Amino acid sequence: MTLSVRDLSFSYGDRKILHGISFEAATGEVLGIAGPNGCGKTTLIKCIDRIFEPQGEVEFAGKYLEDMTTTEVAQLIAYVPQALTMGMAMSVFETILLGRRPYIRWSVSDTDIERVSMIIDDLGIQHLAFRSMTQISGGERQKVMIARAMVQDPSLLLLDEPTSALDLRHQLEVMELVQRVSREKQVSVLMAVHDLNLASRFCDRLMVMKEGRVVALGKPSELLNETLIRDVYGVEAMITRQSGFLQVIPVCPVRGILA
Repeated sequence: MTLSVRDLSFSYGDRKILHGISFEAATGEVLGIAGPNGCGKTTLIKCIDRIFEPQGEVEFAGKYLEDMTTTEVAQLIAYVPQALTMGMAMSVFETILLGRRPYIRWSVSDTDIERVSMIIDDLGIQHLAFRSMTQISGGERQKVMIARAMVQDPSLLLLDEPTSALDLRHQLEVMELVQRVSREKQVSVLMAVHDLNLASRFCDRLMVMKEGRVVALGKPSELLNETLIRDVYGVEAMITRQSGFLQVIPVCPVRGILA
């Protein structure tokens, strides 16, 4: 199932945030969205999830999202926001079960319980299942939220900076999980990323944005260079390869350039 975004624009009042965004994401692909703060990454993801109503076309699985009901969208697309709001002290199992809401009619079914148990096993978080969400770490919580998204049985997974505020180990574990979900479940992943080193390692392709526009799109190894980093982020950087992975090393801000 291919995601096709064509000429998508969005404004907050008189302030235009996104300008004519067009791209495609293939089945089983991890497509990263990179760019400086305020470039429109989160807004773009929310437009695709129909949280915002943009101009332009968003087509997925041969259907235009604007013609679909909220339930139909929720059965195709799952969204994991950057800010995880914690309300009641629910268990991990109960939290993941919330992801079945698009399918629950009158009460939770045996199928819903089985799907939650299956996802917990698939993602290797059995040890967390009956712990309280208030008693697990940030990295563990992020894995739980990905599990909650996956129990929707989505074909498209939207992630807003899933490694934000995580330590190095949990960053790697979460990104490995996202990559594994994409490949094994054949789920398309659209992910806002802040860390270019993680993006170059785990994203199949990278879309770079600046001021609400797409300025580059392609494989990270072919895309990321000193000129692009300078023009988009306003930073002098060195691009190296260590252990087969591309690394972006910021050196200093470019004087007189505001990213």
